[in-house]
Amino acid sequence: MSLKLYHHDASTCSQKVRICLAEKGVKWIGHHVDLTHGENLEADFLAINPNGVVPAFVHDGTPIIESTVMCEYVDEVWTDGAGLTPEDPKKRAEMRAWLRYIDEVPSMAVRVPTFQNLLIDRFKAMSEDEYAEFRDSNTLRRDFFMRLNRTGFSDEEYENSLLQLRATIERMEAALAQNGPWIIGVQFTIADICMAPLFQRMEDLGMSNIWDDAHHVAEWFDGVKARPSYDVAFYPGSRITDLFPQLRKTAQD
Repeated sequence: MSLKLYHHDASTCSQKVRICLAEKGVKWIGHHVDLTHGENLEADFLAINPNGVVPAFVHDGTPIIESTVMCEYVDEVWTDGAGLTPEDPKKRAEMRAWLRYIDEVPSMAVRVPTFQNLLIDRFKAMSEDEYAEFRDSNTLRRDFFMRLNRTGFSDEEYENSLLQLRATIERMEAALAQNGPWIIGVQFTIADICMAPLFQRMEDLGMSNIWDDAHHVAEWFDGVKARPSYDVAFYPGSRITDLFPQLRKTAQD
């Protein structure tokens, strides 16, 4: 079986799929999608993923899109080794509820400080017309770029993103304290995989202080990073600190 992964090195959604593939020992051929130059919006890529976002993969000629769906697909198709989905239906439902939450809350929230603190200069350099063209070409993310508005998010939206991230940590801390060591309990699952890159992004942005008092969360993140799959997924050049070296000191403070 052949699998070609279309991804971006530093994309959090790409990172979680790479963790999943590494956990299952799946070999893949990679194609790095150049987001800066709009390769994700070119016809060849849109034929694979009409949403125009990374990641996506093609497995034996069939495109599979949406990173969380991709992780579940990998676990279903490659059955060797430890499973990443609970066999118990109630635990499986619990995992999927977390996956929905991860996609809708922290995954959305972490984009706000990422764009506001790192990527905004690219958009400030555009004219209003250039930005409008860029915004309108990204149909799936048009609302996001409308709120970014070329010059940055409002103070209220930025603060709301931080509130959502803190709420995520509080929810995780409670779940881990009750069931740990992983989000669903004793089994490492796709929920842990999908959450991990968001914590790596927050750490790289110098935001790890928001879980200083969440000791179970800190232990959970250390445990995820200690797994061999983490180093496979976060190879040299794949962290936001590799793209923005000035962040390294911030992330270490």
